[in-house]
Order: sequence, then structure tokens, then C-alpha cells
Amino acid sequence: MTPPYWQEAVSFLHQQDKIISQLITAYPQQPLQHTHHNPFETLVKAVIGQQISVKAATTIYDRLSTQLMAISPHHFLELSPSQLRQCGLSRQKVEYLGNIASAFIDGILTPQQWHEMDDEQVIKQLTKIKGIGQWTAQMFLIFYLQRPDVLPLKDIGLVNIIKQHYGNLSTSEMITLAQRWQPYRTVAVWYLWLSLDGVAIHY
Repeated sequence: MTPPYWQEAVSFLHQQDKIISQLITAYPQQPLQHTHHNPFETLVKAVIGQQISVKAATTIYDRLSTQLMAISPHHFLELSPSQLRQCGLSRQKVEYLGNIASAFIDGILTPQQWHEMDDEQVIKQLTKIKGIGQWTAQMFLIFYLQRPDVLPLKDIGLVNIIKQHYGNLSTSEMITLAQRWQPYRTVAVWYLWLSLDGVAIHY
């Protein structure tokens, strides 16, 4: 499901930024879609995707999916570390995902409250869990909670594509540039990502 703010954001960005406007025109039928009903599933995909290619992450996730009846904390913890390693997960990511699964079960993560929390409150709660850093938390804000104004400058692909379109900007200059996209930085980021290779990513 496309976020309810998407069309308003697209109209706004057409007026605010010539480059983003061109990208929106180039990818007219590829808005962000909500693909997971399960917050744990989104976090699993984001952790798997840390510091590896989209193709490699997809392969590992598909292997994991075949091992599990459902992508849920309880089902995940039923698999042994060796079974998880056979899916292609590193030892570190097995540990991280176990931490996250346990945090859901133990009530440390409170998904029922996230829709009432602002972005920084959600990030603060998520990043208390070892294995969830700023990038993973921001992917969660974008892809699961569908927050409209996220700027994930820890994302190397995003930083590179901004430099490609706008020149060799520093981080502070990127933050200043992105002010013109507010309150819809997520949407601008989405079209910049699409311009990397024309393929939509989903976590």
C-alpha cells in the first residue's frame, strides 16, 4: 500500500527541486509500497541488508524464509545458530537477530506504541538493541512505519547518488540541500534510490 501522503509529496517536490522532479517523471509507477505487516520481518530484512549488496541480502532472506514457517520472533528463535548460518547469515547477524527477536518477546520493543511516537523516540527505542543502529532504525521508519520525512545519510548508496546528482557535497551540505524537500524527505530519498539502478528496494 502506498503511503497516504505520497501524491501530495510528489506535487510538492515537483515544485521544490528540478532534479527530484525529473526523477519522479522518470519513475512514475514506482512509489514506496508497504510490503510487511510484521515489524520483526522488516527489521530482519534491514539487518540482513547491512553492509552487503541488495542481491546478496535477497538470497539470504529467501533462504531464511524457507526455513521458517513464518518470519516471527518465536519461529526465528526455534532455529539453531548453525541452521541460521547455513542461510548465509554471519555469526554477528545471527546474534543481532536473536537480540531483536528476544526484545520483541520480552516487551523491550513496543510496536503497539510506535504509531504514537515521533521518529526520534522510535529510533531511541530501537537503537537500544544491539544490532540496530541509526541506519537500520531509519530503514524501519521508512519501510514499516512509512514516516514521510526521513533522511538516512548513513546509507552509502544515497550519499553516492546525491553526489552524482548535486556535486561533491559534505554531510552538512546534504542536510542543507534536503531542507528543500521537507516535510517529505523520505519521498525525495526514494526517487534518488530508484535512480541508482531503476529497481525499487524494500525492507
